[in-house]
Amino acid sequence: MQSTDLGNRESGKLWHRKPSPAARDGIIVNIIHSTSDYLPKVLRFLNVAFDSSGDCLIAGDHQGNIYVFDLYGNRFNLVQRTAQACTALAFNLRRKSEFLVALADYSIKCFDTVTKELVSWMRGHESSVFSISVHASGRYAITTSSDTAQLWDLDTFQRKRKLNILQSVGIQKVFFLPLSNTILSCFKDNSIFAWECDTLSCRYQLPAPPESSSILYKVFAVTRDGRILAAGGKSNHLHLWCLEAKQLFRIIQMPARVRAIRHLEFLPDSFDAGSNQVLGVLSQDGIMRFVNIQTCKLLFEIGSLDEGISSSVISPHGRYIASIMENGSLNIYSVQALTQEINKPPPPLVKVIEDLPKSKLNSGDLKLKVTSGRVQRPARSRENRIQTRILKKDLTGSFENKENELSDGLNKKRLQILLKGYGEYPMKYRMFIWRSLLQLPENHTAFNSLEDKGVHVAFLNLQKKYPIKSRKLLRVLQRTLSALAHWSAIFSDTPYLPLLAFPFVKLFQNNQLICFEVVATLIINWCQHWFEYFPNPPINILSMIENVLAFHDKELLQHFIDHDITSQLYAWPLLETIFSEVLTREEWLKLFDNVFSNHPSFLLMTVVAYNICSRAPLLNCSLKDDFEYFFHHRNNLDISVVIKEVYRLMDTTPTDIHPDSMLHVFVALTKGQYPVFNQYPKFIVDYQTQERERIRNDELDYLRERQMVEDMQAEVDQQRVEDEAWYQKQELLRKAEETRRELLLQEEEKMVQQRQRLASVKRELKVKEMHLQDATRRRFLKLQQDQHEMELRRLDDELERKVHMRDREIATTAKDLEMRHLELESQKRLYEKNLIRNQEAVAKEMREDTDAYRRKVDLEEHMFHKLIETGQTQNQKTHKLIEENLAKAEQACLNADWRIQALHKQRCDDLQRSECYQEVARLLRENRRKETEVLNSMMGEEAKKWQEAEEKDFHLKSEKKASALSDASRKWFLQKEINDALEHAEHPCTKGVPRYQNGQVVSTCLSRTSQLNDISEADSSTCPSFSQRRIQWDTTERDLMERVRNLRQRLTVQARNRCQTPHLLVT
Repeated sequence: MQSTDLGNRESGKLWHRKPSPAARDGIIVNIIHSTSDYLPKVLRFLNVAFDSSGDCLIAGDHQGNIYVFDLYGNRFNLVQRTAQACTALAFNLRRKSEFLVALADYSIKCFDTVTKELVSWMRGHESSVFSISVHASGRYAITTSSDTAQLWDLDTFQRKRKLNILQSVGIQKVFFLPLSNTILSCFKDNSIFAWECDTLSCRYQLPAPPESSSILYKVFAVTRDGRILAAGGKSNHLHLWCLEAKQLFRIIQMPARVRAIRHLEFLPDSFDAGSNQVLGVLSQDGIMRFVNIQTCKLLFEIGSLDEGISSSVISPHGRYIASIMENGSLNIYSVQALTQEINKPPPPLVKVIEDLPKSKLNSGDLKLKVTSGRVQRPARSRENRIQTRILKKDLTGSFENKENELSDGLNKKRLQILLKGYGEYPMKYRMFIWRSLLQLPENHTAFNSLEDKGVHVAFLNLQKKYPIKSRKLLRVLQRTLSALAHWSAIFSDTPYLPLLAFPFVKLFQNNQLICFEVVATLIINWCQHWFEYFPNPPINILSMIENVLAFHDKELLQHFIDHDITSQLYAWPLLETIFSEVLTREEWLKLFDNVFSNHPSFLLMTVVAYNICSRAPLLNCSLKDDFEYFFHHRNNLDISVVIKEVYRLMDTTPTDIHPDSMLHVFVALTKGQYPVFNQYPKFIVDYQTQERERIRNDELDYLRERQMVEDMQAEVDQQRVEDEAWYQKQELLRKAEETRRELLLQEEEKMVQQRQRLASVKRELKVKEMHLQDATRRRFLKLQQDQHEMELRRLDDELERKVHMRDREIATTAKDLEMRHLELESQKRLYEKNLIRNQEAVAKEMREDTDAYRRKVDLEEHMFHKLIETGQTQNQKTHKLIEENLAKAEQACLNADWRIQALHKQRCDDLQRSECYQEVARLLRENRRKETEVLNSMMGEEAKKWQEAEEKDFHLKSEKKASALSDASRKWFLQKEINDALEHAEHPCTKGVPRYQNGQVVSTCLSRTSQLNDISEADSSTCPSFSQRRIQWDTTERDLMERVRNLRQRLTVQARNRCQTPHLLVT
């Protein structure tokens, strides 16, 4: 057994090696659907359904994933994700790629397996739908829930009828009977009703079962021929009802292990003509047992206690069984493998004894081998040739006449017997039987040659006369008619050929070759002598029909004659449409099952039978329009009655008027090439062809000329429209221009007014600006004067402060000198007292003197730098003042320019303005030249000052270097003296120490005294040099201040002259 896990795949193979199911279980493949998420789980299949072919099935799981499994092509495909569990499925619709699915939200949806798109969405149920039954034609469907059943039209997907019941009586199942228009409804109170599909009238009701074996029905099954109904429930009894006799004819008791029946299904057989004999019974233990309802024998079973079956479906041809297991997986069983032991042929009657080779034959080792099988001929040896003759049973009595043997192994007589018994062929095998009856040669090459010629000219505009909704059907009809027209020229002129061929085109639209050959065979055999009076209707054929009608129903014929109704009205409409207008699809197929199975005269007899069976309404008709309507529309007539009447007419019609004496027997199409069809007046067809060609050429010329005229008219109309559009455009442009001109005039007036207002505003602003500038100038001059006064006061205060500081410094210096003299005197006395302490004191005093000198030098340098910085600050202020004055002068120049421009505008007619402008320009140039000179002089002065500052800086640096050198020399000298003193103190002489020591002290004292004197002299000499330097600094400061005052005075005079110049020019 092979197992396939669908996983997350959307398509793939069902099995990877050819399945070989075992006879004991018969499983072809086991299909499971598991997810590969974080927590893997198995998705349970809930419903399964086969299509009408039986090779494809559809299954849905509890998450709404719907798969199609192609058992013939070994493929599976995910066709839809509904995101909710499905409660019922149906896959046997008329459109083979569509299927119905009932969902958990009580809705029914129709999807397409090819496009995977939603076709329709049907709502109306208020509870879960558990059953979907489709009519044999695929046009209607019944959906059943616990409270209602609804009938749907699958062409429009609209609800036709709804079955409402009482709440106390629930519905068990409502479904169509196979191959009939009967609806069977089963309720929970064991009542079973049969309804007519078209009128929904109750046909019959089954009686109640006997009380001795009364069970509550839960499940039902019907044979393919619709004759036997099997019912079961919570019991091990099965009830078999005969629907024709409307009675219970058998009760089957299942084994004791069966306590309840969950599902019933008949197993179809290809050779039982729909009267199924094997019934599958699924019980509560999960085992489905198949029993023969005639012999009541258990044939085989599927499932087990460990692997129970939840539900099961059998394919229409009975080859496969699809079962949903209790673990959620799907098992596909092979019926052939399960019935292998049952269908095993009996052992052969002939036994064969094989001889050993001659070389091994002796009296001691002779062996015999007995095998069972077919008769085998022993090999002939050259040495011993033995002739063997096999006796065959005489089978001459079992063969039928060769005329009734068909190419596919069928027998026409047997098919006729089957047809008379059931009234029609099985829908599944109808096309196969027709092809066998008509003995179609399937000439692919000949048909391709006809099809390659393209669409015939006569059928180019077929859609205008016959507007068919389906584009595919129209295309197939057009190709079929074109092939017939290329085969024989008369068919291009036959007006009723589309009506004749359309039913077969609709039936064989997927196989155009079969469609063409069926129509061609129909024309050759059942349309004999139709074209002898072309283009008129076949008078000879209509005469045959009239003769037969006169023989069997003279009253009806006399009624036609009385109302001037000819055979062209009551017979020809039925023939030219081959009854497709007056019959439904099922009735038409049933009729042509009998037409193709009988002599070609059967079709003519059908016309007579149809009139005879409709004699009651026809005798009531008196108007010609009523007759025409009757023979062109469907009527309430049972086709089975008509067919029986046809057979009666075929048997009771005299030979002299019987059509079969005038029509040939059936002749099939020839193999390889199609026969020549010329059974028509050729000269008429040729003449009509020529006339039609002439008319076509004239029509083309007319169309060409009309097209030219239409083109010219279109050009004229277009030119007229363009001219009108141009004139309208010009008119619109003129109006737009006038409107814009008026707008421009209004805008110009507004602009003039705005300019006037703007000019007045400008004048007011200029006046205000002049007043503001005058006030600003006065305020600025006052502020400048105040600043000058403040600067002068600050300079005076600074001079006074500096004089005071100088006097204070001089006094402090004098006091320092006095203190220094006193210190020197005290030091002299101290040195005399203690030389050692005097030396330390002298060193300390020297350090103090040195620090004081350094502080004094630092103070002087600080004062000098401050003086320099003061000069630089003064220069910066002076330069800033000059720049401000220059800016003021520039502003004054700008004001003068503005005033000059104002005067130029006010006195434009005065000739003297040009001279004034020249004078102003000359003065401006002179002013700029003077300003340039002033700036140059300022820059020169600035350069001189910077040069002087650099010289002073250099002199200062040189002084610092000299001071540093003198400090270094003094430090070196003092260090040397201290070192000598220390050396002398460390090495005293032993002899004359007191004298030498005293002398040394005296000399040391003298030297110290001289040094102090030198220091005092140096200090006295330093004081005059310091006072001289300070005098020089004061003189330089006074000179600088004087120069600054002079420069300020000159700049002030120049600024005043510049400010007075515009006033002078104005005056």
